[in-house]
Amino acid sequence: MASSVSVGDNIESNPLLQDFDFPPFDVVEAKHVRPGIRALLKKLESDLDELEKTVEPSWPKLVEPLEKIVDRLTVVWGMVNHLKAVKDTAELRAAIEEVQPEKVKFQLRLGQSKPIYNAFKAIKESSDWHSLSEARKRIVDTQIKEAVLNGVSLEDDKREQFNKIEQELERLAHKFSENVLDATKKFEKLITDKKEIDGLPATALGLAAQSAVSKGHENATAENGPWMITLDAPSFISVMQHACNRDLREEVYRAYITRASSGDLDNTPIINQILKLRLEKAKLLNYNNYAEVSMATKMATVDKAEELLEKLRSASWNAAVQDVEDLKSYSKSQGAPEADNLSHWDMSFWSERLRESKYDINEEELRPYFSFSKVMDGLFNLAKILFGIDIEPADGLAPVWNNDVRFYCVKDSSGSPIAYFYFDPYSRPSEKREGAWMDEVVSRSRVLSRNGTASRLPIAHMVCNQTPPFGDKPSLMTFREVETVFHEFGHALQHMLTKQDEGLVAGIRGIEWDAVELPSQFMENWCYHRDTLMSIAKHYQTGESLPEEVYLKLLAARTFRAGSLSLRQIKFASLDLELHTKYIPDGSESIYDVDQRVSKKTQVIPPLPEDRFLCVFNHIFAGGYAAGYYSYKWAEVLSADAFSAFEDAGLEDTKAVKETGHKFRETILALGGGKAPLEVFVEFRGREPSPEALLRHNGLLPATA
Repeated sequence: MASSVSVGDNIESNPLLQDFDFPPFDVVEAKHVRPGIRALLKKLESDLDELEKTVEPSWPKLVEPLEKIVDRLTVVWGMVNHLKAVKDTAELRAAIEEVQPEKVKFQLRLGQSKPIYNAFKAIKESSDWHSLSEARKRIVDTQIKEAVLNGVSLEDDKREQFNKIEQELERLAHKFSENVLDATKKFEKLITDKKEIDGLPATALGLAAQSAVSKGHENATAENGPWMITLDAPSFISVMQHACNRDLREEVYRAYITRASSGDLDNTPIINQILKLRLEKAKLLNYNNYAEVSMATKMATVDKAEELLEKLRSASWNAAVQDVEDLKSYSKSQGAPEADNLSHWDMSFWSERLRESKYDINEEELRPYFSFSKVMDGLFNLAKILFGIDIEPADGLAPVWNNDVRFYCVKDSSGSPIAYFYFDPYSRPSEKREGAWMDEVVSRSRVLSRNGTASRLPIAHMVCNQTPPFGDKPSLMTFREVETVFHEFGHALQHMLTKQDEGLVAGIRGIEWDAVELPSQFMENWCYHRDTLMSIAKHYQTGESLPEEVYLKLLAARTFRAGSLSLRQIKFASLDLELHTKYIPDGSESIYDVDQRVSKKTQVIPPLPEDRFLCVFNHIFAGGYAAGYYSYKWAEVLSADAFSAFEDAGLEDTKAVKETGHKFRETILALGGGKAPLEVFVEFRGREPSPEALLRHNGLLPATA
């Protein structure tokens, strides 16, 4: 054993290069990355040389070999990138950073391949075009469009400039998110006097003590401290919502909104450089701005996105103003000295107090009703009712990267496996990035069949950051965390229940970005469905169900501050579009001026002058949402409208729910990227989408006379 471990360069034994059904996540280490990725790229380069030499405008001579190249890179790079997100180390970061430019260089070469591009154009212009399936036509059209966006038609010097830009953008995105992670980790506040954290619920105290222990205060307890406050979401949110100590809230809030905005972790120059390069890239491709490049592969256009945001903004504004008035008068009635001068660090605190008084719901008191295993059982049961699938634990079948990771098998009604997924539920601030996400491990594919007959089955990841088990208590979730699990599971279902065998458009591949949130947001609606909620909300000690009146309050509370929450998303989306359409890098206005300007129309209480939220806006500077954050709202329109099909059929009518669920599975979950999303939606709903259902669910429709 010892001898083989020391040889990181031994290609034969490199786990990244093995042929596997399930990735060897348990044994991949930083030392495997450089030699493994380099060997892989070398192999793929010779495969690409071969393809360019022998290519013909036919499926077996073009698309199948191309899919094999694309897939191999996606799967292996996906493993490495996934480990960076869930098991980050300095060594892994350094290794990825070193081989990343080589990987981008290969992707650019592939994306700019003239022989491949010309072969796709020849298919499109051939007499066989009309006989191709819809999915195959989508692949050809997409490949042609993406090649152009990848710079295939640029002249040599322009192409060189384009490639430099792509390399630099990739590097900057990584640096941006590393700075966010490091800046978030950097803030630590140790509290020894319990009076200072008065109001914090037991879970938060447990978490803060756990953080203190991990920082070397080994005797820390939830009861007696010391307590470590950090800027990780579970810690930050509980301080904002529950700490009676206003000074503490202010200190933590100010630290939070200035993360990654100074010193060696300052993201300001990185943002400026990213925006400059994106604009330059757009101009090279003959677009006016980067938003137009982004929209070239989406359902929406810049105008349509702006129009929807404005429609939702005007429907939300008065409600949001009223929300602030409600907080003022409520905090005044509670004798709060700050009532006439509420600031940002008071909003969550007083919102929680008002929510408790109005609906008598305390998020913390609901936790015992949402234990992790019960929530998962209820979610899987819902999937069985709606989509006719069975989900079974399959722990031990596939290697995992942490002992808390669960592994499941998805079976169809005949009992045959159709997919698998990993679920990594708990927060691990020292090595795991914040937020929640779903990603593909491998996608369904006929060409990459494991046995030569049946299609390769899809495998997905779901990752969340919920409160870990503490002592002998299981993981007890907030209702928000429950919604998050339903959301990520919706993404996973679209990946896993696909019936599409063309790997390039199977599952979530090839679906326009502004439609990908449809199934995830759709699933969140079921958290408010009586039977579904009652099936998961069982007290973890007594087994008693959530009381009926609490359910009714949860339902009523759903539209609590809906105007404010809607505006918050609209602010992010509008700011994103503004920066990628009208903003001029190095012009008279700074990015923070733009933020303040957009906020005038989208925030009732303007941000503090020193607010540097943009420095942690991972979605648009390090994720895939550049000039695409509006997609959340765009897809919310689609998902609310899709759910309203179940409301129309009758949520209490089991037969109708099953029939509608079957239809949803056969269209939205089955067709993948093989059909345009608008057509898929119309096939399910029988008409084009309308924002009416979204506004109704949010309680934002004007009252009808």
